[in-house]
Amino acid sequence: MGCRFGNDGSVSKRITILGATGSVGRSTVALIDAAPAGAFVVVALTANRDVAALAALALRLRPELTVVAEAESGPALRDALAGSGLRHGAGAEALHEAASLAADWTMAAIVGAAGLRPTLAALAQGRIVALANKEALVCAGDVMLAAAAASGATLLPVDSEHNAIFQALQGHGLDSVEKIVLTASGGPCRLMDDAALAAVTPAQAVNHPVWSMGAKISVDSATMMNKGLEVIEAARLFGLPLHRIEVLVHPQSAVHGLVQFTDGSMLAQLGSPDMRTPIAHCLAWPRRMVADVPRLDLAALARLDFFAPDTKRFPALRLAREALSAGGGAPTILNAANEVAVDAFLGGRLSFLGIADLVARVLDRLGAPPVADLDEVFALDAVARRQADGVLAAA
Repeated sequence: MGCRFGNDGSVSKRITILGATGSVGRSTVALIDAAPAGAFVVVALTANRDVAALAALALRLRPELTVVAEAESGPALRDALAGSGLRHGAGAEALHEAASLAADWTMAAIVGAAGLRPTLAALAQGRIVALANKEALVCAGDVMLAAAAASGATLLPVDSEHNAIFQALQGHGLDSVEKIVLTASGGPCRLMDDAALAAVTPAQAVNHPVWSMGAKISVDSATMMNKGLEVIEAARLFGLPLHRIEVLVHPQSAVHGLVQFTDGSMLAQLGSPDMRTPIAHCLAWPRRMVADVPRLDLAALARLDFFAPDTKRFPALRLAREALSAGGGAPTILNAANEVAVDAFLGGRLSFLGIADLVARVLDRLGAPPVADLDEVFALDAVARRQADGVLAAA
């Protein structure tokens, strides 16, 4: 693999960051910046369309390849890197090349279904893929897991909740696990009444009370669809049936996940709500690394609250559980319809409560057709998006 050596003689870890300019990508870069010199060597950086931020990272980190996924932004990236001697590209083929470069560790943080093919390309290398793109397992779980098994790749969960479960499960077999519990902050709309929910604006929905995230995932958190997607992801990652995956609303966001064992014991992973913590765990795995994140002060926190989710007021979580139970392509349909609905909400074309309603309508129309490979996943994704657009047009 052509590893380089750090200043202390240790082997440098070769890193690719798919989605380098998003919140997870920026947190990953921050950890690399803070690590001892030579600990990490950046192989490739990609972004969707933020050329200025991507070029700034490339000029500082000097990767072997820098790629902007939006083909039309290629000339802007070329101009931004002119004279640097850095290799760059644009579009789907260049993105695939970046994901396919020999790397010890890849951060898969491209949001949405767009991250499917690059994540598969990274898995094909047979190394470590840190998965922050939950849609990869939601839309194409069987395909992704089969690709990882075929190449011998290791999938590490980056989402704070799944990373918490992963940590709590260490040293324990699934036969000793009664259930796992994913926690949810409840988002910015948790305490709103029905009238207030009907009038939620995009600005309110993206104003998360605890986490700093992108617009799409912030809206998903507000509707609780994010937690529904995480339930599906947890079923794929940990091989557990739906009835052994629970969700609790935990507004303090200090406990990120819990495992209930068959002997009555419960293990929890706690930490400040900072994505650098689970990213650092994945980046250094199977060891630990220093991360300059706020330490959780339990005395200052004083209390930990937990509530059952209200699936009547926030039906997205129920829809996700039903899609997982239905199987086949239902999770693919769920995700595609939700992406269309969230985009419409952010664009002022759909109400907040209309998001879950649109998803439900598309699921009712398309059911749970089988999907055997990635081509069928993409075909079904396209059908679901057309159906969602049709529902919007008829509204």
